[in-house]
Amino acid sequence: MDKIYYPSHSRGTANYGWLDANYSFSFSNFYDPEKLQFGKLRVLNDDTIKGGTGFGTHAHQNMEIITIPLSGSLRHKDSMGHEAVIKSGEVQVMSAGTGVEHSEFNNNSNESLNMLQLWILPEKHNIAPRYGQKDFSQLLKANTLTTVVASLESEPNGALQINQNAFLYLGEFEENNSVSHDLKSKDNGVYVFVIEGEVEIDNQLLQKRDALSISKTVAFEMKFKQASKLLLIEVPLN
Repeated sequence: MDKIYYPSHSRGTANYGWLDANYSFSFSNFYDPEKLQFGKLRVLNDDTIKGGTGFGTHAHQNMEIITIPLSGSLRHKDSMGHEAVIKSGEVQVMSAGTGVEHSEFNNNSNESLNMLQLWILPEKHNIAPRYGQKDFSQLLKANTLTTVVASLESEPNGALQINQNAFLYLGEFEENNSVSHDLKSKDNGVYVFVIEGEVEIDNQLLQKRDALSISKTVAFEMKFKQASKLLLIEVPLN
């Protein structure tokens, strides 16, 4: 198994006043040639947005965009006709395909919003844009990884689907538990992102907002040193 450890403090940072951003990969004014992407995972941004502010209307094309509010709620509007509020516990996916415009604002004027936004490179280009949103808050089982995003080609089993052979898992784990994860394909890798807590993988300790990229394996074990919340992102490496 090959792995690379990314401590939280090694992420790129930017503070625009209304937006406090942490970049796991090169983005905006942050550039690191060692952090361009992990396989088909191009962006993992950890954004805190002040109340009443957000991203005005902007365009995307040929990108799978996944948004996960961690606290607060996000107000979304797009050129496909969707207007929605995405709350903590929910996941939103948008296949930009041939092109889509959207805006994203903190839905609360008095409280900050913290969210993760991921961009995954698509399997097929120039497909019709697609939108999906689902509340997973009652579906997450303790000490279990729940699939929240899956490939269009897979059996979704309740997960939202995207145009790539990629899978996202969320899980909340109690202290002193352990769990094994089997990859969907030997050609995939996994990017483990610790939302909260402390976990050990192959003798590497990860704490809050640390990450670990894993490749050249078909399975690995995670041992939880504290109560933890994780995001696992499994993507093709080529």
